[in-house]
Amino acid sequence: MLDKNYDPQTLEKNWYRFWEEQGYFVPSQTEGDGSYCIMIPPPNVTGSLHMGHAFQDTIMDALVRYHRMNGESTLWQAGSDHAGIATQMVVERLIDAEGKTRHDYGREKFLERVWEWKAESGGTITRQLRRMGSSLDWEHERFTMDNGLSEAVREVFVRLYEEGLIYRGKRLVNWDPVLHTAVSDLEVLSEEENGHMWDLRYPLVQPEGAKEPLYMVVSTTRPETMLGDCAVAVNPEDARYSHLIGEFVELPLTGRRIPIVADEHADPELGTGCVKITPAHDFNDHQVWLRHRDETAIADQPHGGLINIFTPDAAIRDNEPEEGQLIPAAYIGLDRYAARKRILADLEELGLLANVKDHKLQQPRGDRSHAVIEPYLTDQWYVRVQPLADPAIEAVEKGDIRFVPDNWKNTYFEWMRNIQDWCISRQIWWGHRIPAWYDSEGNVYVARSEAEVRERHGFGPEVALRQDDDVLDTWFSSALWPFSTLGWPEETERLKTFYPTSVLVTGFDIIFFWVARMIMMGLKFMGEVPFREVYIHGLVRDTHGDKMSKSKGNVLDPIDLIDGIDLESLVKKRTEGMMQPHLADKITRATRKEFPDGIPGFGTDALRFTFAALASTGRDVKFDLGRTEGYRNFCNKLWNASRYVLMNTQDQDCGLGSEPIELSAADRWIRARLDATTDTVTESIETYRFDLAAQAIYEFTWNEFCDWYLELSKPVLTGDSASDAAKRGTRRTLVRTLEGLLRLAHPIMPFITEEIWQKVRPLAGAEGDTIMLAPFPKTDPESADPQAVAEIDWVKQCILGIRRIKGEMNIAPGKPLPVLVANASDQDRIWLETARPYLDFLARTESITVLDDESEAPESAIALVGGMKLLIPMAGLIDKEAELKRLDKEIARLTDDIARTEKKLENPSFVDKAPEAVVRKERDKLAQHAAAIDNLRAQREKIAAL
Repeated sequence: MLDKNYDPQTLEKNWYRFWEEQGYFVPSQTEGDGSYCIMIPPPNVTGSLHMGHAFQDTIMDALVRYHRMNGESTLWQAGSDHAGIATQMVVERLIDAEGKTRHDYGREKFLERVWEWKAESGGTITRQLRRMGSSLDWEHERFTMDNGLSEAVREVFVRLYEEGLIYRGKRLVNWDPVLHTAVSDLEVLSEEENGHMWDLRYPLVQPEGAKEPLYMVVSTTRPETMLGDCAVAVNPEDARYSHLIGEFVELPLTGRRIPIVADEHADPELGTGCVKITPAHDFNDHQVWLRHRDETAIADQPHGGLINIFTPDAAIRDNEPEEGQLIPAAYIGLDRYAARKRILADLEELGLLANVKDHKLQQPRGDRSHAVIEPYLTDQWYVRVQPLADPAIEAVEKGDIRFVPDNWKNTYFEWMRNIQDWCISRQIWWGHRIPAWYDSEGNVYVARSEAEVRERHGFGPEVALRQDDDVLDTWFSSALWPFSTLGWPEETERLKTFYPTSVLVTGFDIIFFWVARMIMMGLKFMGEVPFREVYIHGLVRDTHGDKMSKSKGNVLDPIDLIDGIDLESLVKKRTEGMMQPHLADKITRATRKEFPDGIPGFGTDALRFTFAALASTGRDVKFDLGRTEGYRNFCNKLWNASRYVLMNTQDQDCGLGSEPIELSAADRWIRARLDATTDTVTESIETYRFDLAAQAIYEFTWNEFCDWYLELSKPVLTGDSASDAAKRGTRRTLVRTLEGLLRLAHPIMPFITEEIWQKVRPLAGAEGDTIMLAPFPKTDPESADPQAVAEIDWVKQCILGIRRIKGEMNIAPGKPLPVLVANASDQDRIWLETARPYLDFLARTESITVLDDESEAPESAIALVGGMKLLIPMAGLIDKEAELKRLDKEIARLTDDIARTEKKLENPSFVDKAPEAVVRKERDKLAQHAAAIDNLRAQREKIAAL
């Protein structure tokens, strides 16, 4: 028997341990055919579970459990990402507390410390995934830095290099001056900040003897970069400056001349229409430079105007010997912001600072260091992407890969058709070191190992080789995830069985950074797409639709929702998690409104059901703790319903033997409704409509099974008139319906369904050691039974009609009443006879009398059931005076509401100016109130006539 109270925390931990110990998460071929595979988007080894993870993992686990129950060999590949920059920062903070830097350790010793940290502290998120019930194949868990994946990374790099698809070049990158590395666009956060716009005067180069100096005024938010200017651009259609195109200006403070070029990048409507071009420190300027490099390649433009003025620390660099005094000595060594102040002061002294004004700007910051990112010219390794992108575009165009929702393919195409070469090198130590070696003359040799370099080129030990210090971008190894995790470059059985994978579940924000790159690499190295479908889910937002972030103070930890947390611990946890105390207080105040004593702990199943219920295709999720509380109540409802079933079936004959059984209309009805629900759930999961699947399960469980069928079973099980065969039939229907419902709900609610199923399974005649491997319900077309459905729908209408009358007349629900029936058809008469036990028990009917002539009936309240009328005589049932007084009060209230609404609708100002939907709502309200008054007045007349 189930415990009296539902305690999710205890049963969930026990069942997960059982599943994992029994090896149920490891794929194994069963009687079904085919395979099904999902690759987990590898969480960072430094990470912890957040609401986005929990939402995404609920969807993936529901799919995996569903397909596993359908007999497919099912793999959910577990693994984590080494998270190069994030992990290195964690370990650097640890050794910083020792008063050391990674350079004090040296590369080898530092990497040993990273591996030690990973072994001790790197598994937080995997433990939390277990708490979420995620049925990942932990026995074959992979890590992007394990030996097998490292071999795959080297193999891919070498092959691409040998085909000319990887090269080393000097290009502009996002540079983090704190971490001293290039970072990807995804690692750059652009936030609006307060800044300034400065207008600077650049003197025009004029013939000797000119009387007055002439200037071009340029606007900039970064005056320090002027030291690297190579040109001033004006729009070719801007008549104000067309006569100056091809002329020169003196670049202040530097003594250099730079040309005036015509380029559409200059917007005549923005500022003065003149734009300074600094190609080594601005991505847009770099494109302008590429278009005009011949014009900038003049005698006093070193490097053709492509001048990097910064050190890796974002300070003004010194001059190289061959450059002379390219950069004025006064600024060398200054931090970029100190240089800005000095340059502005010097310009003002020269009368060249025309204006300064406040300005809002999008400031790019590193997501790890929070430093302002610097566009920076460096030597980096690149993938030549276009040859890889073209087949990847074609794969989606042909339908080899399908996006769900379909509109996301347009985002994919937009990115892929405008793709740029991919910078894959990073200037850190933790990661896959680039397999390239240099000799003393700087020649580069790419191979899988130093030994291979020496063998290929005949180098003996006397030839010194130095491996490239850079490591690969984390996204490079992640791009190989669908096949490297399955054993590539070896042709393993897992690779042959599960590649291509079935579906990728991910957020829209990494379609380009990860999804597109997996498609490119999969097609290149496997000759086939890495997955057949890409399900794009929305972001998890708070109740108000705001993105969850520490800065907003609206972050929720899914584990806190599962296990519960008191308010004091919540504040402490948020503060220790680097959230400012005032933000921690803010989230606590928000929580206290709903849960004064803290978050009570809703259990994993309730949280998972919440995510599923909110998972409408492609839309962002507005998470509401109140809904999770509601689904915790739903779990409790299922638990108590199961206790009722078990109390009425354990140690009883449940019709599994040879004794005859008899199925009532209610038994046949609930079987038909379960089948209809199964069809809905199956179709919804297959089409990624988890919200519709959850809704169907909820409606069937709460409304049809609990509220109706369990009640309809009571007169059969407890009444004296039911035969033994009928009782056996109802018991069998109870246990089999519950057992089928549990299997139906298992993919979304794995724990509670397993706990109950273990108790119900023997009573229902189901086989197996776990619901995980039990078959997902299939429907039987012969069980549709429209006759039983029609009869029980009729019974429900009768019961609800009688209950409504009692409610309207303030009659106690349990008071038995005589019921008169008028205008009954032949079918109504049959059902009145067969359904009498249901009506007596649930509607509390004292007697039922069929009238041949309705005129014989006394004054009665009426409920319509199709064409049939249920009449309940009112005489003696109510306090006439009290009821008339109540009705008069309600009529007066509605009359006042009608008067106010009519006055509003008679006001032209309201009708003409208010939105159409608002006006329509007021008119609908008026009509509803008028109809309600008519009904109340009719009711008053009936009662007054008693």
